[in-house]
Amino acid sequence: MKTHILKNRCAQYTAPQVARQKGIYPYYKPISSEQSTVVKIDGKDVLMFGSNSYLGLSNDPRLKEAAKAAVDKYGTSCSGSRFLNGTLDIHVELEEKLARLVGKEEAVCFSTGFQVNLGVVSALCGRGDYLLLDKLDHASIIEGSRLSLGEPLRYAHNDMASLEMRLRQCRPESVKLIVTDGVFSMEGDIAPLPEIVSLAEKYDADIMVDDAHALGVLGNQGRGTADYFGLTDKVDLIMGTFSKSFGSLGGFIAADADTINYLKHNARSLIFSASMPPSNVAAVSKAIDIMLAEPERIQHLWDVSNYARQQFKDRGFDTGRSETPIIPLFVRNSEKAFWLCTHLLEDGVFVTPVIAPAVPENDALIRFALMATHTFGQVDEAVAKIDRAFKLAGIH
Repeated sequence: MKTHILKNRCAQYTAPQVARQKGIYPYYKPISSEQSTVVKIDGKDVLMFGSNSYLGLSNDPRLKEAAKAAVDKYGTSCSGSRFLNGTLDIHVELEEKLARLVGKEEAVCFSTGFQVNLGVVSALCGRGDYLLLDKLDHASIIEGSRLSLGEPLRYAHNDMASLEMRLRQCRPESVKLIVTDGVFSMEGDIAPLPEIVSLAEKYDADIMVDDAHALGVLGNQGRGTADYFGLTDKVDLIMGTFSKSFGSLGGFIAADADTINYLKHNARSLIFSASMPPSNVAAVSKAIDIMLAEPERIQHLWDVSNYARQQFKDRGFDTGRSETPIIPLFVRNSEKAFWLCTHLLEDGVFVTPVIAPAVPENDALIRFALMATHTFGQVDEAVAKIDRAFKLAGIH
């Protein structure tokens, strides 16, 4: 007779049920409208400050039309992997555009950003090699390192003394791949790329930058972290996603031609996954065109982000090391973070809680993220409501 060991083990996980009983469960809220600065939840208009659509393109009519036209021409699915029957001419055109955008020889697209990091990080290092990872790197990088035959060595967040200590542990003749977020997705701070490049040259290491939250935000015309620092030629691999600034779904890795050729034939999350649907490909391509043609969009994103950050600071919020459109509002208590998000949603503001393991246990925070389509008036309304909620929670 089966004892249902697996089912019983799963049943012991009750954290969501406990949060629901307390009325503070903040996840899986159905949105019944397009992703804009105002969304509809439970029939009510809510200010959206929890989206990664930094350029505000997710509901842009030009992206919608491009996606519709692609469906009309190519259908809804490629019905196979890029490796076999799933490569369309528009996949190749997009990859060429992406390579030009970030200043690399070639690029290859994956179905999601998570799959990019999973496939690239796991494929590039073999036995006796090293992966040097910032402790706050995205979960997809960490999962890729778990699949890698290389040895993962984690260094303290943006701490160059810690990175150098780790590099000293590596055998000089081995591959040493430093993998860092360009913009860290929860803290909103930027990797110290000049210092990382200096250490990479000193210890003969390679660099991969995850620009998921930097493309469309940093650099000339939104070209990312390496461009922002003028170090494109010094960074070996640049990764990006399409679900943030580019209003779609998917991801890519760009590098020299030899590295891309290797990854096309060895990254398992590429070879064994269905390719990006035509609609997603077309939407990304149109988003890049708009980004390059409308620099005022990025400028407004920075203007409204800097304004919001200053408003929070003036009211005594702890915004950590944020220097981008991602503004953490530190709560340092997971249950209070849940309560705040639930209360604010009822008050018409959508923000997201970030708790362990996404951040260290005592760094629970509310993530406040800006879009280029936000107005200063919307920021003022949200800041006032968040300030009131934090005071009710006894945080400041």
